[in-house]
Amino acid sequence: MTEILTMSQVSLNFGGLTAVSSVDLSLSEGELVGLIGPNGAGKTSIFNLLTGVYAPSAGAIHFHREGSTLNLGGKKPHAICHAGIGRTFQNIRLFRNLTVLDNVVIAAAQNQPYGLVASFLHTPKQHRCERETRERAMELLRIMDLADKADELAQNMSYGEQRRLEIARAMATQPVLLLLDEPAAGMNPAETASLTELIAWLRETFKLTILLIEHDMSLVMNICERLYVLDHGVLIASGTPAEIQHDPAVITAYLGEEVADA
Repeated sequence: MTEILTMSQVSLNFGGLTAVSSVDLSLSEGELVGLIGPNGAGKTSIFNLLTGVYAPSAGAIHFHREGSTLNLGGKKPHAICHAGIGRTFQNIRLFRNLTVLDNVVIAAAQNQPYGLVASFLHTPKQHRCERETRERAMELLRIMDLADKADELAQNMSYGEQRRLEIARAMATQPVLLLLDEPAAGMNPAETASLTELIAWLRETFKLTILLIEHDMSLVMNICERLYVLDHGVLIASGTPAEIQHDPAVITAYLGEEVADA
């Protein structure tokens, strides 16, 4: 399989605090991989490194696409998003006072093929592109079962609906690599089961590579092909879900005996 992302000996330091320490991680095209560990393990720091929120203190991050390689170190978030990496956030970051539809349209705007002059002059191309963008946004809302909420304010949606809207917004950027940060947080079992099916469907339909942070072990074990396990910023284990389930250190520190016996 062709690698799409490689992290080589990546570290992230904040003064005397090491959030990520010499992590090696790779993803191949089309994989669905989980990144797990306790709170404070450094999982979201990894996502922030991959999306330009932080620059690595050491090591290299490379994104491989269409025969070219982009060094992500020091790149701005908007440039990384434009290159094909989309994400959701652990703490929901919607435009709460905008409509559900406008949240998705704004995310899709980075792919508009017209410039500043066309937007000022309101050219036919600009009007056509904006119409097509809204149509694509509505299609994503239909996929997320949110089409009937299009004209509601994002802040008036339920927590589970806001989580799905975050995924729709990430998908609007047309990623090839999708980073999902605890997408099932706050969901009930029925919502989590529906989300599990949705993630698998999105991956297959849009030919995505997905890296997933999640504390719901039933979701992780059911959907991920490989897992990486972090502890205090250090990668302590990697392998298939079955291998991770039977790793003694992981069982004791992260999954617990109940999951190990499942």
